Amino acid sequence: MYDLISFVARGKIRIKVLSNLNDPLTPTKLSEKIKTHRSTTSRAILALEEKSLVKCITPDENMGRFYQITPLGKKIIKEIKK
Repeated sequence: MYDLISFVARGKIRIKVLSNLNDPLTPTKLSEKIKTHRSTTSRAILALEEKSLVKCITPDENMGRFYQITPLGKKIIKEIKK
């Protein structure tokens, strides 16, 4: 688990993404919320998804996919914010 904590903690954008995905959002809406470029947000989402910290809840959509934090992601972000 500490490898995941370290992975997330090393990236400011990854921390912002996990902290703001309690409600499902698209990368565009999330990037507006955390005030960063959409491509930066999308890269962070994909990296977090590979680690099972974020999941796509509309995988069949080509555009406008919604993502949300997983229970493991919630656990990791809680540990980081201690």
